[in-house]
Amino acid sequence: MSVFERFLSIWVFAGIIAGIVLANLVPGLFALLAGLEYASVNLAVAVLIWAMVYPMMVAVDFSSLRDVGRRPKGLVITLTVNWLIKPFTMAALGVLFFHHVFAGFIDPENAGQYIAGLILLGAAPCTAMVFVWSNLTKGDPNYTLVQVSLNDVIMIFAFAPIVALLLGLTELSVPWDTLVLSVVLYVVLPLAAGAWTRARLMARGGAAAVAEFTTRIKPASMLGLLLTVVLLFGFQGHVILDNPFLIALLAVPILIQSYGMFAIAYLWAWKWRVPHDVAAPCALIGTSNFFELAVAVAIGLFGLNSGAALVTVVGVLVEVPVMLSLVWIANRTRARFDARAA
Repeated sequence: MSVFERFLSIWVFAGIIAGIVLANLVPGLFALLAGLEYASVNLAVAVLIWAMVYPMMVAVDFSSLRDVGRRPKGLVITLTVNWLIKPFTMAALGVLFFHHVFAGFIDPENAGQYIAGLILLGAAPCTAMVFVWSNLTKGDPNYTLVQVSLNDVIMIFAFAPIVALLLGLTELSVPWDTLVLSVVLYVVLPLAAGAWTRARLMARGGAAAVAEFTTRIKPASMLGLLLTVVLLFGFQGHVILDNPFLIALLAVPILIQSYGMFAIAYLWAWKWRVPHDVAAPCALIGTSNFFELAVAVAIGLFGLNSGAALVTVVGVLVEVPVMLSLVWIANRTRARFDARAA
């Protein structure tokens, strides 16, 4: 894990401060960027999201899916948590906190937006950072690759219907054309471009060429993330300055969801006697989020200044420290896991 990745939350926080400050210094620039929009897609943000997502997709190897039947227990846990539990519990937590527990602290008109942001986070399982968490827990890299690849395939078909269903249940309007366009722009096309790039690299130099390429372009991915944060908080800086307590409120259901999903997946793996090198990554995949996709779709559906977009950026802020704490828990319990599996 690079220094940049290890302290990602610090850089994100710095991006938040930079966005708020720049919005006050050069408001005309942010107004110009906000106006660069076509078919409900902000073009500036779209470029930055692609800079984030494309390098991750190059790392996905769809040929690994031929091993999908090997040790199926870890896959069953991952897919059940990601697609049958996580989106629905996140929506439930959103309704609980923003319609009830925190109702006295937030603007009722924005409650639905905050719930929508949580739904988008919950319906988008992590793709790239899972490889980092798996490595830190000494997970089986090949099995992790199978899990990520299968999740990406499912995401193409399941993300939009699940989001539409949950937004509908929470009485939010669902612009299907914008939702489908977002999936095509930020999942289907990057996956296709990544697969094409990977095939070319493998033909030229094998896995070493792929590793070299992804290492070389990773800074562009991180820069895209930080510039997206700067833009979002530049557009929403007034909200933060008027109510900084709001950020803490938005983080609460995300934290509960993260630790809750890890507990479900990890204890399930323990019960099934799944080896630790499979159990730890499968629990971490079910915990982390594909926040790049969530940010992009939130902007497309609800706009740059929306509460939904703000929630997805808060998800970025809390993701890394939470995941590192879960890595610590997984590593501390490795011996017990392996003894039980044996």
